This record gives sequence, structure tokens and C-alpha cells, in this order.
Amino acid sequence: MKALIITDRTETIQSIAHFIKDTLTDYKFSIIPAEDFKGDELLPAEIFFLGCEDPSPTSFAFLEQLFSHINLASRKCGVFSPKENTNNYLLSILKDSEAFAVPVLSDSLYDSKGKLKESAVNEWFKQITK
Repeated sequence: MKALIITDRTETIQSIAHFIKDTLTDYKFSIIPAEDFKGDELLPAEIFFLGCEDPSPTSFAFLEQLFSHINLASRKCGVFSPKENTNNYLLSILKDSEAFAVPVLSDSLYDSKGKLKESAVNEWFKQITK
């Protein structure tokens, strides 16, 4: 099964993307910075993830346009960011595409010692794929 993670290439988001990839081992992941995303990488992906630190990064301009013109009603998407307003931004760019999207504040993926938790990623993934 194929999956795709599109990021803003910031350090925090990249580390979460790699942790998702390492945790969800049933999927073959590709991690692509938004500025390198062409669109066709989404076609073979059964599930995809979007992550960025701040709303409306310039690297997401193409994504904003693409998702307003493509129907992804059969696709599932995980949205992650450290900020609620950024998650709201990501959900808003997906709205017209009709993708089923589940947001998570990335802080909730860390334990009290600042380490990413597999259990939190797995719980979020269950919500996305239900």
C-alpha cells in the first residue's frame, strides 16, 4: 500500500513525517516537500498526509490550487501541525476536494519527555482510516 506525505520542509514537520513513515510500516511512504510536488505523486497513494508549521506557506500555493480542482472523495488524509490555525488552514484547502481529513496537533504526538509516541500516531491513523 502506498502513502504520501507532503511537507513544508521545516525541521519539526520533517521529523514528524519520518516518524509517521517509520511507525506505519504497512505502507510504502514517499515524503515530498511541497515545492517539489507535481501532483501525479498523489495518484497511486491510498492515503496522504499534509504537514506544515504556519498557515499559507508559499510552497503550498500549488496545493491550494490543485485541491480546489480535484475530487479526492475516496481518499483519506492526515493533517498535522503544531498550531490549530495551521490545521484549520490545511483543512480549508482540502474542503473542495472532499478528501476525508483528520487533523492532529503535532504536540499531541509527543510524550512528556518530548519524544514522539507510536501509540499516538497509531490512534490518529485509526481515526483517519475508519
